[in-house]
Amino acid sequence: MTVPTGERLQALRALFQSGNQKIDAFLIPSEDAHQSEYTAACDLRRQWISGFNGSAGFAIVSQSEAVLFTDGRYFLQASEQLDENWTLMKQGLPGVPTWQEYLVTRLPKGSRIGLDATLTTVADARELKERLDTVQSELVPVEKNLVDMAWGSDRPSPPLDRVMIHPMEFAGKKDTKKRKSYQEKLLEVRAYLEEQKQYGVIISALDEIAWLFNLRGSDVDCNPVFYAYAIVTRKDAYLYIHPDKLTSEVRQYLEGVCSRPYDVIFDDLKQQFRQELTLAPEQKMIIDGNTSLAIEEAVGAENVVDERSYINDAKAIKNSTELKGMRDCHIRDGAALVQYFAWLEKQLQAGHQLTEVEAADHLEKLRAAQQDYVGLSFPTISSTGPNGAIIHYEPERETCKIIDPHQIYLCDSGAQYKDGTTDVTRTFHFGTPTDYEKTCFTAVLQGHIALDRAVFPCGTTGYLLDPFARMPLWKLGLDYRHGTGHGVGSYLNVHEGPHGIGVRAPYNNTALKAGMTVSNEPGYYEDGKFGIRIENVLLICDANTPHNFNERGYLKFEHVTMAPIGLNLIDKDALSPAEKKWLNDYHAECYEKLSPLVSHDADAIAWLKRETQPI
Repeated sequence: MTVPTGERLQALRALFQSGNQKIDAFLIPSEDAHQSEYTAACDLRRQWISGFNGSAGFAIVSQSEAVLFTDGRYFLQASEQLDENWTLMKQGLPGVPTWQEYLVTRLPKGSRIGLDATLTTVADARELKERLDTVQSELVPVEKNLVDMAWGSDRPSPPLDRVMIHPMEFAGKKDTKKRKSYQEKLLEVRAYLEEQKQYGVIISALDEIAWLFNLRGSDVDCNPVFYAYAIVTRKDAYLYIHPDKLTSEVRQYLEGVCSRPYDVIFDDLKQQFRQELTLAPEQKMIIDGNTSLAIEEAVGAENVVDERSYINDAKAIKNSTELKGMRDCHIRDGAALVQYFAWLEKQLQAGHQLTEVEAADHLEKLRAAQQDYVGLSFPTISSTGPNGAIIHYEPERETCKIIDPHQIYLCDSGAQYKDGTTDVTRTFHFGTPTDYEKTCFTAVLQGHIALDRAVFPCGTTGYLLDPFARMPLWKLGLDYRHGTGHGVGSYLNVHEGPHGIGVRAPYNNTALKAGMTVSNEPGYYEDGKFGIRIENVLLICDANTPHNFNERGYLKFEHVTMAPIGLNLIDKDALSPAEKKWLNDYHAECYEKLSPLVSHDADAIAWLKRETQPI
């Protein structure tokens, strides 16, 4: 649905020449002050000003133009949601500048570009300053976010939900041990730091804070995190959080941690920590490139060292308790999916009309009945026919379509359980698919199988594995505009790093390691026609190979998602014997693990038995 943005843009531009800081353009990222992919309603600034509600995008508003940059997942969605006031910049296509290049090449030389320093990363600010120097333009941090001012009283208030303890039965490692291991790391002497001793680390990523303290929250829909900052020094730990979020139980649990109000971190960094660092100039506070410019300015650029987050790396490798939880919750989740698809097929074949949202609502009810269910891990993508080609489509109750049994149906969904996080996509056709649809689906399935069966040496990155999933599509001259895999949290964010599988260069920065989780989700999409995606969550584990060249060690994948893959969309003659064996083995595993959980539902058990029969 398109939202009129003329008055909003007018209100924003009226602020460009107000106050002491005159600007010519204003930067509006999607993220909050913690660089979260998903944010609370009060931080949806880019969505409010543009009307585009996809999770990825960057807006720039000048006096004469408003432009939105987004990637291939959202080209179709953005083109449908932006009104006539906006120009869509399709990132990655030939001739389309990045938003950084736009500031240099499309704005007049000498422009003053406003930004909110709490929303701008240190890495982006450094790059921007270098680029803008070439055209005599400059960055101008504003005292208060201009979008917030234009939004006015209608802007939602920040959430104040209480935080919860994530118990050892699910976390698997005490929070005190996590922090102690980091404090020991701070005491290490590292030659590449030229004897600069690390004094502490400033943590702003919400999932890292939740993991480090074994706490969970509900400030952000679908993500069990809470708004906070943290500082860990060699001896102490500080948690900056709104006092109303802490129950007496949590306060007692945090004994030994210095709890401070959320907003005072900037004053503390300017006063207490800057003074301590001044007394020992060889010491530095660690930040990573995703920390906000406001944090760096508060503590002083001379007092920080930019280093990749150790906490993010440690969080990515799940312990045995977390891995068991991922296996267990995916079985319960699979039972809900079997009940859902059996119900949906029966309803459609009986001639009942169901909207995409009505179907998604029913799936949510089935998941909510499962043990240790907390909520969805992202808004369900329930899409029929052409809507399936909108890669991150989110149906809206007022405008969504009625599911057409004669078209492909794509459902990408997931849930948060206390013992893990799920993310699964299945594509079905409840009628008779065309030969072309079967050809495309089978190529996606072949890529999915190829990645699932991969064995690779330690040190391999997801960048190097990505072609496994794309090769069957490439042979047909087809492809998809999104990554093949992302990390998955343990009752945390459904998308987590630092690793992943894809064609973008950052995927080559982190080697895959045993204990990591990653999705396997190749797809294919035709605008205006259909979308296909098959997604399982994989655990990375050691591979027992006959040989061990150069003593490197080898890794493989273990799939934990349990849900049948649509048989009537498969061109069985195109599958190799090895691919057929994989499919039959996978479906046998699904039946073995899911049938006991759905045996009470006659429709579900009959559907499961039919959809897992060997081919």
